[in-house]
Amino acid sequence: MKLGKIIAVSSSGSAIEWYDFFIYGTAAALIFNKLFFPTADPLAGTLLAFSTFAIGFAARPLGGMLFGHFGDKVGRKAALVTALFLMGGSTTVIGLLPTYATIGVLAPIALVVLRLAQGIAVGGQWGGAVLIATENAPPHRRGLYGSFAQLGVPVGLVLSTLVFLGTSSWLTEVQFAAWGWRLPFLFSIVLIVVALYAQFRLEETVAMREVKASGTASSPVLEVLRRHPGNIALAAGSVVVVGAGFYLFATYLLSYGTTVLGMPRSTMLNAVMWGAVAQVPALLAFAHLSDRVGRRPVYLFGAVATGLWVFPAFLLVNTRSPGLVVLAVVVALVLFAAMYGPQAAFFSELFTARLRYSGASLGYQVGVMLGGAFTPIIATWLYSQYRSFVPVAVFLLVTALVSCACVVRLTAESRTELVPQPA
Repeated sequence: MKLGKIIAVSSSGSAIEWYDFFIYGTAAALIFNKLFFPTADPLAGTLLAFSTFAIGFAARPLGGMLFGHFGDKVGRKAALVTALFLMGGSTTVIGLLPTYATIGVLAPIALVVLRLAQGIAVGGQWGGAVLIATENAPPHRRGLYGSFAQLGVPVGLVLSTLVFLGTSSWLTEVQFAAWGWRLPFLFSIVLIVVALYAQFRLEETVAMREVKASGTASSPVLEVLRRHPGNIALAAGSVVVVGAGFYLFATYLLSYGTTVLGMPRSTMLNAVMWGAVAQVPALLAFAHLSDRVGRRPVYLFGAVATGLWVFPAFLLVNTRSPGLVVLAVVVALVLFAAMYGPQAAFFSELFTARLRYSGASLGYQVGVMLGGAFTPIIATWLYSQYRSFVPVAVFLLVTALVSCACVVRLTAESRTELVPQPA
């Protein structure tokens, strides 16, 4: 498959999918507490909004299992296209959802259901986008090719932040709360167009075609759990700091800056946006470096650096200086890229072709659920108890140490060739 088509499908589909996922996190931090969880206590409302954010993470392992099974039996392309359609549809419906003031308790219930659908979709999409990229890559450039799918995170974050910045800047607070918040969700209908393009233009990978020719696993998820439980558990552990670090800096910090420090919403959104912009070249650079020196040393550097940077990052944010806030987030997301850049290739090399979609998806999605789902809630609770950022920073450092221990023990099964092995 041509490089241009690989980049177009894996990065654009991933970018819009993550845009959909991120606009929910941004809305949960900024507005959903008022629209779906009205309460006299803003902190309690924020905790409830972040709880629905966490529900999406809880659904991601389920998406990884469902689409992993589908992707290892039917094909990478079919699984990826289905996940894109599911995400585009569920996010668009959130933009049409009545609020608590209109339909009462049905509003948060419907929001939870749609958030579950988002989680299932993103849980299935990641494996498809990553394998489309890595299974079409030459061995010496697998890290770089895999990073094209990973670009969806910073690009999606930039898009979601720009849209929220635009709508909140152009509209008054009343207009934004009344209907402006819906616009970012309705824009996600574009993802359906990308899914249609992938359906008609994307080719199945050579590795998957050979798997079909030699015979697919009858129950890929059960088989990978039986044959490779250690690698799945260690892969999940290695991702804990990825989920915790990213959602601490990209989601919780929005709430911390606006609610605790009283900073303007635009200042915090700008910091996250510039951090995501800086992350794009950093992802490519660290992924390319992993092709030269190996996945593990680059990944370990990112985990250690992220765990240590959180302390000076909070000190910078606490100054309330817009420039220093931007610096704190930019450095954090660049360091994060040292893990996320090589991750696609790293995880695809852990499993054989006939079980790769299931194994890589399960390891990644379980780890992100453990690290990311509860981080905004835990961070909010820790600050409410101690009125200090230090316990929050220590929490992230602990996740970094856990991930480092897991990365050191991980072994790769297909380091040279991502081709099928006999059943």
